[in-house]
Amino acid sequence: MNPEKFAINIPQQQLDDLQQRLSLTRFAKDFGNDAWAYGTNGAYLQELVEYWKHSYDWREHEAKMNAYDHYRVEVQGSPIHFMRIPGKGPSPTPLLLLHGWPWTFWDYQKIIGPLTDPEAHGGNAEDAFDVIVPSLPGYGFSTPLQQTGINFWRTADMFVELMEGLGYPKFAVHGHDWGAIVSAQLGHKYADRLIGAHFTILLPLDTFTGGGVDESFYTDEDRHLGPANEMFFADGGGYFALQTTRPQTAAYGLNDSPAGLLAWILEKRRAWSDCNGDVETRFSKDDLITTVMIYWLTDSIGTSMRYYYEAAHNPWQPSHSREPVVEAPCGIADFPGEVVHQPEGWVRHYYNVNRLTRMPKGGHFAAMEEPELLCEDIRAFFAALR
Repeated sequence: MNPEKFAINIPQQQLDDLQQRLSLTRFAKDFGNDAWAYGTNGAYLQELVEYWKHSYDWREHEAKMNAYDHYRVEVQGSPIHFMRIPGKGPSPTPLLLLHGWPWTFWDYQKIIGPLTDPEAHGGNAEDAFDVIVPSLPGYGFSTPLQQTGINFWRTADMFVELMEGLGYPKFAVHGHDWGAIVSAQLGHKYADRLIGAHFTILLPLDTFTGGGVDESFYTDEDRHLGPANEMFFADGGGYFALQTTRPQTAAYGLNDSPAGLLAWILEKRRAWSDCNGDVETRFSKDDLITTVMIYWLTDSIGTSMRYYYEAAHNPWQPSHSREPVVEAPCGIADFPGEVVHQPEGWVRHYYNVNRLTRMPKGGHFAAMEEPELLCEDIRAFFAALR
């Protein structure tokens, strides 16, 4: 394995083309939608597009990303992009940070400094991590993806190979969303390679092919969680149905219209964060647009959505029949605004739980919403394993 260092440097021609497309946006008419019940609110979308056209500066954010070292390497025939930031401490722990959808690697921007240089952020040097932040296959700069069948369990295999190639035969992992599921798969199949797995959302590894949580694990105190989880998919699961069945059809429109892409991602950022309906209490306009820019500039929305299809059509197979299913030491940060929650009895049955923290606030995008709470929990979990 021979990673090549690179800097993000988007050709000006792409940025000029984007400006032209934004200026020609044909907005759909929107009415009776102040509460976003029909989806993304048109007035706010137009406000964001105006900001994007006249005030947003991609080069500013590109420079911030380039403050870190970026690499590309081919793993199992597919391109993988990653940032690698060495820790400042006596013996930094290698830590893989894994994002999800509609995330990018840059959603970890707020916790890189505190994890790699804890002493400069009020912590202890012995808690330092060597941080590796990849883009999932088919996301961001881990493109172009030209293989079918690349899903979360294939990604786990790829990232073990990546970490070995970087000189880390044993490592720690943290993940959100898809990253949490990849982390759980690592803790299932590669428990001997992990120091521990820390994550923020809990789903059975066979969720995407019909698996679920047995009713016997619910108690009177947490029985409400089942209907709440069902409501999430019933009320907000249109994206899930589309992306697990016909992602390519939607990809043509989203890859052609930056405003459409913004609407698709924005709705999830608002609905899934702990923002009480005001998305800018959690993400600035620049935050929202930078996420969309990474998808737009890398032509990756289609392959990112295919990640769902590949999970649903390439069934997960267990690597062993032992319990717990995820044998590596697990740290779980349960944020109240997360999109699904599971009964504690099942959590402790399915995972080798060493730490379970009920957070006071925060939602699905915890690394951006509550970076201090998340960092504190990651540090405490892995410190206890030393």
